[in-house]
Amino acid sequence: MVSRRTFLRQTSAGLAALATARSLAAESAPRPSQIVDTHTHFYDPSRPQGVPWPNPKDDVLYRPTLPTEFQKLTQPLGVTGTVVVEASPWVEDNQWLLDLAKDNPFLVGIVGNLKAGQPEFREQLARFARNPLFRGIRIRGDELRDLPANREYLSDMRRLADANLTVDVLGGAPILPGVAKLAELVPTLNIVMDHLPFDMPTDADKAKPFADALQAIGKQPQVFAKISHVLKRPSDPTDLNIYRPQLDSLWKIFGPDRVFYGSNWPVSNRAATYENILTLMLQYTATLGTEAADKYFWKNSQTAYGWQPRNP
Repeated sequence: MVSRRTFLRQTSAGLAALATARSLAAESAPRPSQIVDTHTHFYDPSRPQGVPWPNPKDDVLYRPTLPTEFQKLTQPLGVTGTVVVEASPWVEDNQWLLDLAKDNPFLVGIVGNLKAGQPEFREQLARFARNPLFRGIRIRGDELRDLPANREYLSDMRRLADANLTVDVLGGAPILPGVAKLAELVPTLNIVMDHLPFDMPTDADKAKPFADALQAIGKQPQVFAKISHVLKRPSDPTDLNIYRPQLDSLWKIFGPDRVFYGSNWPVSNRAATYENILTLMLQYTATLGTEAADKYFWKNSQTAYGWQPRNP
């Protein structure tokens, strides 16, 4: 008979050995051929006009945050490009980002910020869509609550689809019913849900409508899941096994062709270093194989956004 203390010691040693083996396997696994980060923010509070976001009181974010810094940080880690998401509601800041990207091939696409459902949207969209780097717009999930009654908004979503542009949807679990409805009403529109995995309500009854909506969305082939919110707080551990169940669930719902990588840098600095965030997902995809890693780190986002590689 083995004593309880001996059994626990052997079990602990076995689990530690398994974790070490998994880590070594991930490190030795082939890396993806490219890594395109699909969620970064660039802005410059030192401009004469300033910025509407972030707040000047934000000690982490309120400073010039530009591509040169991001490239210096991430290129040694294997990042080859980024899709930038505009957080500013100022229309001309869409042009500011396009100008920033003009001579920098590291920026492969821009997700702009235009107000759908407004009379000026059609003209604004036509203006920015002429630039092939403009790949869509970001909206907030609460904008989808009035569908299909909001006909003007729905017409603008169809204009995006007709222009082969994409819509990013910002928000947590409450956006899910609206995303499901939008996907049903505009089946030709590529929709990207930002910052998964979401924190679901802990109460099972409250969580069920959101879980049901997520399952319904998973059946819509034009909806993509951007995995950009795995590490959420500074206290979050970096042990992959803690996040594996959530990640496995998303892969099961969306399949290997509709999940892709984003960091949410520099907002992500509130939770972890960039290297920690990237390493966690490299470890996860290493267990899925090289083909799955390539899909996750660049091929799926190219399908979703239609970005094209740019020559230096």
